[in-house]
Amino acid sequence: MKYYLIAGEASGDLHGALLMKELKKKDPEAAFRFWGGDLMKAEGGSLVKHYKELAFMGFVEVLSNIKAILKNIRLCKEDIDVFQPDAIIYIDYPGFNFRIMKWAKIKGYRNHYYISPQIWAWKEGRIKAIKRDVDQMYVILPFEKDFYEQKHQFPVHFVGHPLIDAIAQRKTVDHIKFLATYHLDERPLIALLPGSRKQEIKKMLSVMLDMVDRYPDYQFIIAGAPGQDESFYSSYLKDYPVTLVMNRTYDLMSLCHAALVTSGTATLETALFKVPQVVCYKGSSISYHIAKRIVKLDYISLVNLIMDQPVVTELIQSAFNKKTLRKELDLILHPTQRNRIFADYYELETKLGGTGASENTASLIFTDIKNLQQ
Repeated sequence: MKYYLIAGEASGDLHGALLMKELKKKDPEAAFRFWGGDLMKAEGGSLVKHYKELAFMGFVEVLSNIKAILKNIRLCKEDIDVFQPDAIIYIDYPGFNFRIMKWAKIKGYRNHYYISPQIWAWKEGRIKAIKRDVDQMYVILPFEKDFYEQKHQFPVHFVGHPLIDAIAQRKTVDHIKFLATYHLDERPLIALLPGSRKQEIKKMLSVMLDMVDRYPDYQFIIAGAPGQDESFYSSYLKDYPVTLVMNRTYDLMSLCHAALVTSGTATLETALFKVPQVVCYKGSSISYHIAKRIVKLDYISLVNLIMDQPVVTELIQSAFNKKTLRKELDLILHPTQRNRIFADYYELETKLGGTGASENTASLIFTDIKNLQQ
């Protein structure tokens, strides 16, 4: 059978690749065409557009790139019509995917949405489009099932979280070899994860790097985003004794003592690796003030949202500065705070369930298609 997948960022590429791997087990004849990245490409099929060409962040950035976005939407529709898939699988990325799924529903394609857009945070009115256009929804956060089914009477499948699959499937890293590869010594490692998009990396990294000289007993390592080139980071690193590691974030996280993390999927990944963290976020002033008025959340990190309590400290906008960041980093390096965080992390993982999200979703999609064919 033929599957058309649409992912618009690095996390979607990871989840899409894991799903494709499981779909091939269910359907040895599976043919894939997709918007995604290198991980999905490694699973086979045809890459239509790389997510690096789609990464527009914030209200202002989207408006300034509207022509490119509309061109991509036209290209996607035309490509789907040529491919004629048995199922279209949307992986988060709602701004783009909602436009495609409305059109696809009218055209008679089967719409599967994997990883719900965060309509519980903002734009809850999108539930009308989901009810109208989505045939099957697969959610990965435990509270999302209640949100859809109890509040909006829309049945969904809670499949577990695919990050648990991704972490479980990774190979164990050789600590000594890793240190030698990057000319590191035995001091504890502190990871800097400044985000995946150029706009956010530029805002986050300068403040994070100010910590480097203040903690001589630690080594600071930047986890380079998979969607960026190594050269992009060069201008930021020339004045600091810090190491850049590209495309080995999970290896790095498995060895880290602490981390400074830009809000996003990386906060949950860091928690699943049991690394104490400070969550940071700073957007453009216009985007931030617009978001503040319409986002209905007490927290911005997935860790705190899932636990519904402040497990990790969040430094947002003006609170993200050198003074407060140093204060919070001191705290997560202290044994008392670390032990409290570890206990909460284990409870978090229990709430998310075990491995199997990708396999569960693949099985449900494959069964849905087979049932329609009978």
